[in-house]
Amino acid sequence: MTALAALDLAALEALFTEWGEPRYRAAQVFDAVQAKGVLDPAAMTTLPAALRERLARETTIATRVVEAQASEDGTTKYLFELEDGKRVEAVLIPEGSRKTLCVSTQVGCPIRCVFCASGIAGLIRNLTVAEIHEQVLHVRHLLGERPSNIVVMGMGEPLLNLPNLVEAIKLWTHENGLHFSPRRITVSTAGTPSKVDRLAKLDLGVHLAISLHAADDEVRGKLVPGSPAGRTQDLIDAGARFARKTGRDVTVEYVLIAGENDTPDQAEKLGALVAGRHIHVNLIPLNPVTHRPDLHAPSGIAAKAFAQRLRDQGTSVTLRTQRGDDIAAACGQLALERSLAE
Repeated sequence: MTALAALDLAALEALFTEWGEPRYRAAQVFDAVQAKGVLDPAAMTTLPAALRERLARETTIATRVVEAQASEDGTTKYLFELEDGKRVEAVLIPEGSRKTLCVSTQVGCPIRCVFCASGIAGLIRNLTVAEIHEQVLHVRHLLGERPSNIVVMGMGEPLLNLPNLVEAIKLWTHENGLHFSPRRITVSTAGTPSKVDRLAKLDLGVHLAISLHAADDEVRGKLVPGSPAGRTQDLIDAGARFARKTGRDVTVEYVLIAGENDTPDQAEKLGALVAGRHIHVNLIPLNPVTHRPDLHAPSGIAAKAFAQRLRDQGTSVTLRTQRGDDIAAACGQLALERSLAE
């Protein structure tokens, strides 16, 4: 069956014309689903009962929220179950007036970062347009308001599911739907430089983040085992091309791990790697991960020292605080824990 959330206004109009319904009903359904996050046709009370019943019979909801965990710091992790029983996560991170939602694009992940639970089983499958999009719609409905920002940085490598992600972005930015500004959407990649170039060529108006986690191939190969030789430099070069083409600075995401990538040498190499490339470095102390108890965040003093070494080289840098430690906030961790418990 067709997932209702994946239908844009033109597709709904075509469907209702086929059903012999007036075209204005399409606008009513589009508003309910895309602007308000109402996915259950039974709750669309502006529609006649017969039409609500037909929508329930002939369309489907691709995801359902099976668990929500709220942290003491306000971070909330949502666990979604898909129609085939697979599970993915989204995380809502409040910071002042900002409410940033981190969404997933794949079940599992082929990149296999050692500190990320998403890649333990490798890639299982891509998410559909509806499965990506509904994560935002569910949270919008539960919050009673739209999140302020979207980061595509959850389970999976987004650029390896680029066609479906692009369609989800079009739905997020539709003027009669959620109406996100593309500048409030960030797509993150740890993967393929050629896909970064493809994203730049599409000119969607979104921001780019590169999950780098090391300043050279030797260290990155330990932390991101699937990363081939030359990939560290290639990703930064692709990020620089993205910045030149779009006019938007790129962010490098760098998870700090004690004794692995937090050394003075790595700081010096990282500063040299991004120098003059319109790249901002985002340092993120490691969230504890149950599958790798040997990995730890550096001390606050060590993390600040790493950041200062970058600043001393003229690098734009932000040192983030750990969020959601008490709710298994590391990517893929809740889904992993629940699957192991079953």
